[in-house]
Amino acid sequence: MAKKEKNKSEDMKKVSKKVEKSKKKSIWERFMIFCHGVADEFKKVHWPNKKDMVKYSVATVVFVIFLSLFFYLVDVIFALVHSLFH
Repeated sequence: MAKKEKNKSEDMKKVSKKVEKSKKKSIWERFMIFCHGVADEFKKVHWPNKKDMVKYSVATVVFVIFLSLFFYLVDVIFALVHSLFH
């Protein structure tokens, strides 16, 4: 746990040094630093495999259909109640 905190503090120091240096550099150099940072972050991303994507997509579609039906039924119930009292 302490090792992770140490790594985070070292990373923050590196970032702060980059920010300090970037203030002195031209806009093109700062843009290139930004692009390198984006590339570094993309390397850290965990991309799901095909099996996970299918699973998550099916779960999303089922959830959307369920909520659509739920709100449709709520709307129908309110319409019936409104028609009874109006």
